[in-house]
Amino acid sequence: MDQKISGLIVAAGRGVRAGGGIPKQYRMIAGKTVLRRAAEALLAHPDISNLQIVIHPDDSDLYTDATKDLPVLPVVWGGKTRSDSVLLGLKALEKSSPDTVLIHDAARSNLPIEVIDNVLNALQSSQGAVPCLAVIDALWRGGRHVETPESRQNLWRAQTPQGFDFKTILNAHQTATRPADDDVALARQTGIKVTIVEGSERNFKITTPADFARAEKELKHMDIRTGNGFDVHAFGAGEFVTLCGIQIPHSHGLSGHSDADVAMHAVTDAIFGALCEGDIGQWFPPSEAKWKGADSAIFLKKAVQRADEREFAITHIDCTIICETPKIGPHATVMRAKMAEIAGLTIDRISVKATTSEKLGFTGRNEGIAAMATATLVKS
Repeated sequence: MDQKISGLIVAAGRGVRAGGGIPKQYRMIAGKTVLRRAAEALLAHPDISNLQIVIHPDDSDLYTDATKDLPVLPVVWGGKTRSDSVLLGLKALEKSSPDTVLIHDAARSNLPIEVIDNVLNALQSSQGAVPCLAVIDALWRGGRHVETPESRQNLWRAQTPQGFDFKTILNAHQTATRPADDDVALARQTGIKVTIVEGSERNFKITTPADFARAEKELKHMDIRTGNGFDVHAFGAGEFVTLCGIQIPHSHGLSGHSDADVAMHAVTDAIFGALCEGDIGQWFPPSEAKWKGADSAIFLKKAVQRADEREFAITHIDCTIICETPKIGPHATVMRAKMAEIAGLTIDRISVKATTSEKLGFTGRNEGIAAMATATLVKS
């Protein structure tokens, strides 16, 4: 994305209903605090530039332990209410001039990356977006006894992160005249239209002691894999090189048994590596004539198919191309789109970038191209 996106986590509450003797955001779930898991979920998204966390001043030591080594901005002390804390966080973010902000509850530790995607996609055409789940249970009004039914039509359960145009939501907080339960309610006070997007049952808010057991159970069922790939091809005769499925005019081609798409080979090996299923050479042996000159998209599609068959979702692919020539930057967006098309992913899950080796080694001598890639796979 071209826009600068910041995350803001509100963690200044006391969380007394959850028990445990300390604020719930500092209690552990599967070896990490609730706050750390919420922070890592936002930081894992490739489009989020920085993360601001707002805490209660009494929790300084707990916060330091919980966020050790995380790349977060200097902490901000919260206010008396949630809205006060959000405003203080927004003011702190103002100096980094974000275009968009995602405001998230520290108590939602199991945030799926696709929920972030849904919010960011809606913000391309809206000033605000909120992930929600439709109310599906029957609703009744009553005290001790059931009294009257209520329609559940057009009723939604709101979640976070709630996303907004930064200047718009900052102004809404600065001009608010009455309290609000969340940032959507405050935004609506100033007439901001907020788009509803799909949330997730996994993105529940930890409130009671039983919620900790639920969160830990879900995390234990999540299998997250990371695989790496590396490939090299020498320059040979030809008028173009094929990288990420795109033919780029060049003074030389790349030598190889297939189409020598060094970048796509690295990505394919990264996926096979995450699955612990060998490499391209085992799946498509160069000793077999049928793969001579083959389109490397065949290899990538097979790796994606294997991930799907084993019920893994590919959440992110990052590929770095190492060469002196040709220049990769002008083609990177088209290459990302092509890889996304082949892999059946959205382009915001594909990263393609380039570097040189500063005239060192075989790539520095312009003898060929190398590529390395990382793929992240998740099974929940």
